[in-house]
Order: sequence, then structure tokens, then C-alpha cells
Amino acid sequence: MESVDKTVSDDAPLILIVDDEQDAVTPMEIKLSLEGYQTRIALTGKEALQGACQEPIPDLILLDIMLPDISGLDVCMRILESPQTRHIPIIMLTAKGEEIDRVVGLEVGADDYLVKPFSIRELILRIKVALKRTLFRNVSAQRILKFDRLYINFDTHHVFVEEEEILLTATEFKLLSTFIEREGSVLTRDVLLDVVWGIQSYVKTRTVDSHIKQLRKKMGSAGDYIETVRGVGYLFHCRHNVNSVA
Repeated sequence: MESVDKTVSDDAPLILIVDDEQDAVTPMEIKLSLEGYQTRIALTGKEALQGACQEPIPDLILLDIMLPDISGLDVCMRILESPQTRHIPIIMLTAKGEEIDRVVGLEVGADDYLVKPFSIRELILRIKVALKRTLFRNVSAQRILKFDRLYINFDTHHVFVEEEEILLTATEFKLLSTFIEREGSVLTRDVLLDVVWGIQSYVKTRTVDSHIKQLRKKMGSAGDYIETVRGVGYLFHCRHNVNSVA
């Protein structure tokens, strides 16, 4: 089921909205169209999997956890397992507000989550952040990025803060890269352990804290880009525009 406002540019980002409640889908569809996005609708998990693979491939997916046939978490995992769709950023939509549900959503690979009820304005802001993050995932594109005071070359592993090079260990560079790739999303310590360390049995969650403390120290004036979200984890956030350099 697809609904694309014909007044929207054909090259505008395409958002796949997955939710079995039509009353929830309609206002999102209208607002996204007004904001200049194309939309595609799926009311079931099966339709979501079909819609994710359908050309043109969506630029982002809004995925409700509670679907009538397949769990949104399972849909998320299947989408991210496919080479054709694994690059698509996914924002989970859920009526469940417990921390465990947020953590599970992030652990299966979702880029972000929103707990219902949420404002359309917040949804639009989350979408913009998630779409911006796709810049970092395109490994065939530019590999040099500048975040205001922070300059990072992903190919040579050179990192500069205010034109002064900082020397990072391989683990610190991978940790920083992970934050940048998921800019704006809260990452729990368990997620960071999984991505950076591979949840090695001898590595404890306090290892994450100590590495982040050291990374912040090395980053100097750019260390505040890594924010602590009390009781949850960390996020990387730069309030200035990101530029491709090369």
C-alpha cells in the first residue's frame, strides 16, 4: 500500500511508515508530505518486508513494534539482515516506555525509537537526524568528515581537533566511529560492548565508561560532543553542520 503526494519532488526522501493503526498512520503521512517527504504505507509486518524491498528502496523506515502478524523487532532484524535493505535507517515506534523495550530495539539494530504518544514535530526532527546519519554509512562516498572542531579521516584514521592531531588507539577510534555513525541516538553500554568489543567475556561495562572518559580527554574541546544520558548510556551530538571534506 503506497501513498505519495504528487506535489512532492520525485527525488525527495521516501519514508516507509509501518503501523497497523490507520488513525496513527494518516497524520504522519500528511505531515511528512507537507514537510517534503514521499511516503509508503504498510499495515502489517509482511507488507513492511515487501515495502522495504520495493523499488525505489525507502530512505528511512518508521516501524511500529506491535504488528498483527510479525513483531516489529523481527521485521527490523530481517530488514537489516538483507544486503538490499541493511543500510536503511529504522526508527522504532512503540507504546511501551520501559527501558528494556528501548534497549532491545536498539540492540536489534534500530537507529532510534519514539515512545507513543509523540509529537509530529519530534518525529520530523528524529527523521532528519537519522537521514543525516546515512552520510556516514556510505563507504563508497566521502570518507573525510568535519564536525565543527572535529576532523576525522576514516581511511587513514587521522583525527584532528581544532587543527591539532590527536592520537587514538584502535579501540578509541572504533568507539568514536561508532558514535559518529549513530549520531543523535542513545547507545547503551551493552550496545557499545557488542559493536566495539564484540561482547568479549572479559570486558565489563565499566570498561566502556573508562574508554569514553579517556576519549573525551583526548578530544579536548570536542569532548563535549559525547554526552552522557543518565541511566541509559551515551550519545554523540554536534550542534553544528557536518561537512564532507574530500
